[in-house]
Amino acid sequence: MEWRDQGILLSSRKHAEASVIIEVFTPDQGRHMGIVRGGTSRKIAPILQPGAQLDLAWRARLEDHIGSFMVEPVRSRAAIAMGDRLALAGLNTVTALLRFCLPERAPHRALYARTEALLDLLGQGDIWPLAYLQWEMMLLEEMGHGLDLSNCAVTGDSEGLAYVSPRSGRAVSARGAGDWVARLLPLPDVLRGLGEATDAEILLGLKTTGYFLETHLAQNLGDKPLPEARARFVEAFSRGI
Repeated sequence: MEWRDQGILLSSRKHAEASVIIEVFTPDQGRHMGIVRGGTSRKIAPILQPGAQLDLAWRARLEDHIGSFMVEPVRSRAAIAMGDRLALAGLNTVTALLRFCLPERAPHRALYARTEALLDLLGQGDIWPLAYLQWEMMLLEEMGHGLDLSNCAVTGDSEGLAYVSPRSGRAVSARGAGDWVARLLPLPDVLRGLGEATDAEILLGLKTTGYFLETHLAQNLGDKPLPEARARFVEAFSRGI
């Protein structure tokens, strides 16, 4: 059994004396694990940094075996991340969330393409937070918890949308909120692709998407806690506002 693809390194950990087990995200193979023999060597170890773009060749005797990888670097993102506190926090968040929620060996080609594009924007602090928020929206959609922000769940209106229902993920207008307003989540225009994407609006959007990541996605995955990396990223972003 073998395949070849390009992918994003999500994690690596030492295995036996000189090998490492890596976890990658590829367009055709999804989240996939394998052993890199000699992965602790001075030649290979610097390549195996989270976020690295790799050319991958996987081989195993049987399909359900963990198998082994041959890796070649395409481009590294470590230098950019290490030189920028927000970029490092963002990179850690993206890789942690993908490891957290993606089923093993299930392709998510559209999400992969968006993830690669997002990581290629690392270090561009003026546009990266908005791109990341849009990526979280897509992640929720891909995992079956997408938000429906097209019209009000109560009145059907497409105007005056101001809130999101924490139960259904549907938009609610100011007119339709009624006595439930205190229980609803904010719907900043940035979540609908409208208005100016200020940092304050993006932060408000992250609070809303974070709610669904924690209470819908995480609970659906066995009530596992959301990776702490996300909270650290939101904190680092908020400190810069």
